[in-house]
Amino acid sequence: MSVTPRSATRELLSILKPFWPALSLSIGLGIVGGLAITALLTSINRVLNAEGGMTSGMMLAFSAICALALLSSILSNIGTNYVGQKVIARLRKTLGGRVLSAPIEQLERYRTHRLIPVLTHDIDTVSDLAFGLPQLVISLTVTLGCLGYLATLSLPMFLVAASAVVLGTIAQYIARGYGMAGFEAAREEEDLLQKHYRGMAEGAKELRINRPRRQRLHGRLLDETVERICRLQVRSVNIFLTASTFGSLLFFVVIGTALAVQTWWPTSDRSVLSGFVMTLLFMKGPLESVLSLLPLISRNRIALRRIAELNEQFSNPEPYLLLENDASRPAQEVRSIELRDVGYSYPGVPGSTPFRFGPVNLTIRPGEILFIVGENGCGKTTLIKLLLGLYTPHEGSLLLNGEEVTAQARDDYRQLFTTVFADYYLFDDLVDGEQQLPEEAGRYLKRLEIAHKVSVSDGSFTTTDLSTGQRKRLALVNAWIEKRPVLVFDEWAADQDPTFRRIFYTELLPELKRMGKTIIVISHDDRYFDSADQLLRLAGGRVVEELQPA
Repeated sequence: MSVTPRSATRELLSILKPFWPALSLSIGLGIVGGLAITALLTSINRVLNAEGGMTSGMMLAFSAICALALLSSILSNIGTNYVGQKVIARLRKTLGGRVLSAPIEQLERYRTHRLIPVLTHDIDTVSDLAFGLPQLVISLTVTLGCLGYLATLSLPMFLVAASAVVLGTIAQYIARGYGMAGFEAAREEEDLLQKHYRGMAEGAKELRINRPRRQRLHGRLLDETVERICRLQVRSVNIFLTASTFGSLLFFVVIGTALAVQTWWPTSDRSVLSGFVMTLLFMKGPLESVLSLLPLISRNRIALRRIAELNEQFSNPEPYLLLENDASRPAQEVRSIELRDVGYSYPGVPGSTPFRFGPVNLTIRPGEILFIVGENGCGKTTLIKLLLGLYTPHEGSLLLNGEEVTAQARDDYRQLFTTVFADYYLFDDLVDGEQQLPEEAGRYLKRLEIAHKVSVSDGSFTTTDLSTGQRKRLALVNAWIEKRPVLVFDEWAADQDPTFRRIFYTELLPELKRMGKTIIVISHDDRYFDSADQLLRLAGGRVVEELQPA
């Protein structure tokens, strides 16, 4: 189902909502600081045109305004920095929680090369704006304050200056439209660049073996993507810079116009003209500071849209995944696990027929060894994900001890399993950091011939930098340490040498069974099928054979 992400403005307001009091105070202090700086400017102009020079009263007022400007600006910077960092921390926690609690199907379809840039690049872009926010608030206040002061000096000259500001704003608005399109296209290319980087890291061995692919990745795909990003960024920033330079030039045009007016129609009060010119020259700095932040603001709009898209994409999290569990609650007893008329359908891909799994009926008893076999693509992994509660059946029911596993109970149900997937991720830390490595686990490490390479220290494995087969052996030890009643092995023996393959099927599995474990194995090793208590053969998403080997 397609989702319509919230606008960047709505996403920003949603993010800032918990911090409105602190942010409002910081913005208020920034405004006070900007007005104080404007007041300093008026004081300077008044002193320059005063006949008696600076009086003691003027000096005292000037010092007080300086102190006010300094204090309010510092407090505004501290406040906005605090809010900015809290916003970034909240974004990282919220998006991390969204990813952790998103349904597996959504995570599998939302590609990693699209996910990682949002969690890193886009959040960093928002973080950059957080640092620039105090400067934006103070500079904008000073600019508006200067315009107000110009209005008190001379209304006609103020209208000329205001017209120049309006003209510059129109130029910036037009530039923003073109610049935003370039930034948006560059952000799309960032996802593609992330995909190329993943290919370089994860396919390093294959790229060294295949010269044409390596040269194509480096010489065409990577270089062309980088160059496109560079061209888009250069063109977009140049548009903003051109508009900004045009706006700066307008200041001097306005000053020239004011001088010409003074020449043609001289006035008796020359302090008005000097104050006007001085104010314009002073206002030029803060206004350029505001204009320099416009590209960053535009990039932030794109980043916020991507964050909003991710939030909407993962807006239906699985319930209860992030709640603290009750450690004192005893583990459930497994008397049976059953799939009853379970079916599951994958979304269609243009040009191919959608894969449909099931309906399947299966009952697993405690303490038995189940082998799931079949050709590649027949639905073995889909069956495992349905059994583990990772996929929700589109039809039929998943039952534990004769009772249906509901959405509320699904996470508790999953805690019955320890898994080693074919594409497993091996964490180096144990769940309980205080846990000591049991003697039996040490025996397993020695038996699997990895005790000389790895041990447990401070609740973590000392290393996971092992060969693929050794990492799977370490994953097996980790699975044993967790002491859960059901073990699932997805092609565990595929990366083992013949000796350890034999040990796995003829020694380790029977030993785990004697310990009362229920074991589910995906396997292609037909010579060891007689190790199973139940054998399930799949083809085309359906059970074609169910055997009880002798």
